[in-house]
Amino acid sequence: MRRWALTIALDPQRELPMFLQLARAIADAIREGRLRAGEPLPGTRELAEQLRVNRNTIVAGYEELAAEGLVQTRVGGGTFVASPLPPAARTAAPAKDTLADAPTYALAGSIHATPTVKLPPPGSLMIAHSLPDTRLFPAEALTRAFRRAILQRGRSLVGYADPCGHHHLREELASMLRSTRALPATTDGLMVTRSLEQGIDLVARMLLKPGDVVAVEAFGYPPAWSVLRLAGAQLMPLPVDDQGLNVEALEDALKHQRIRAVFVTPHHQFPTTCVMSPARRERLAALATTHRFAIIEDDYDHEFHYAGKPVLPIAAGQDRANVIYIGSLSNLFAPGISTGFIHAPPAVFEHLAHLRAASDPRSDVAMECAIAELFEDGELLRHMRRVRRTYAARRDALVAALRRHLGSALHFRVPEGGMGLWAHVDETIPIDRWSEQGERAGVQFFGARRYDFHQREQPYLRLGFSYLDESELEEAVRRMARALAELSPRSLKPARTAPPGMIGHDPQPART
Repeated sequence: MRRWALTIALDPQRELPMFLQLARAIADAIREGRLRAGEPLPGTRELAEQLRVNRNTIVAGYEELAAEGLVQTRVGGGTFVASPLPPAARTAAPAKDTLADAPTYALAGSIHATPTVKLPPPGSLMIAHSLPDTRLFPAEALTRAFRRAILQRGRSLVGYADPCGHHHLREELASMLRSTRALPATTDGLMVTRSLEQGIDLVARMLLKPGDVVAVEAFGYPPAWSVLRLAGAQLMPLPVDDQGLNVEALEDALKHQRIRAVFVTPHHQFPTTCVMSPARRERLAALATTHRFAIIEDDYDHEFHYAGKPVLPIAAGQDRANVIYIGSLSNLFAPGISTGFIHAPPAVFEHLAHLRAASDPRSDVAMECAIAELFEDGELLRHMRRVRRTYAARRDALVAALRRHLGSALHFRVPEGGMGLWAHVDETIPIDRWSEQGERAGVQFFGARRYDFHQREQPYLRLGFSYLDESELEEAVRRMARALAELSPRSLKPARTAPPGMIGHDPQPART
């Protein structure tokens, strides 16, 4: 039977003993409904290995939960959430909703040109984009799941359906989000969308009115900026450093500017790949509560984290009624199988559901049900693990190739996760000319101008490692080096260690 790994964050630096941190985290999950009566907890050995702690820590934590009546242990059968739950654990106090008072549906504003994915000519290698490799797409498994769904559910899959998505898929998504991202997800607060961008569009049209200010990362995802502008937003760029969005800059802006929302990618920030620090996440959430603005959290590639402990979304914390969480499954499958989702507080979700019903009432029910089948039989989980191992190996191959062929021309840190690498280019190298020469040499890459809010020339590259296999990455970097040598032979020197604190972008505040 398939089961998602239970994500729990433990901090050895805290004064609270680790076993009590574990017990409190699981107790919170039970009280919030993310773990339900009768559900099994991971085995003590399994969880100890996952969290990298001594098994006795897990045993002590489970004993603490049992003493509170929250779990029951069956001899030889494992540990389960108590059924029935003690009265104090059956309901959680509803969080105050601070976003539901201003639903506004609007289309206004101008859009800037956004880059589209340009496929390379035959024989050329595209290292410019961090797209999923469609060669890994589980076509046979999805075909079988689609056939099962049609045969078992028949007529119900080709008629009218809930515009929020097929109930079966919403159930499976909710289960995944409760376990792996600690979100209090239920089918009543979860919407399936056709894409991540549709999710952003629905949230923007529900939340914003013309003239509302939305803070965004100064290096970011241009299609999201365009969607926000279409809803009438005025965008305020804020700097990004090696801990993610600069929350101090946001705090300064709030002293003289009312901000309606902050659009942020805290996990593998796009495009720099940095991970927002826990302190900043907490400060951002506190500011949202104090100043009554929304956090639109874009968690576009949560599954691909290769090093360190799992990082929970901002939406997973306490008192997060201001956070709307948007994700996608497309990076697990392929761009053509683009299934996104939105998790939102109840009153906010109600407005989103009305907007979705009015604007796009017919979801792709058959495909949604087929994907739910992949969840249910464990194929999606197995596929995710295979792809994560593959992309981690490709990341390492790209890093080795860059160090071997490009030496000190690039400075970077190895990303902890994601599907791309962010590198600082030596200031003596003309990136646009290098990119043009690279295209002639049969490799496609470009500078970071397109990710900069002001479209300024920037000495950075984002190189994707998910789209190409190890041998293709090696050849792509070799072509990059050949193109650079033809421009500037002196640029290829032995590799140097990246300066302390450098993650591949300039941390100075000039990038606002």
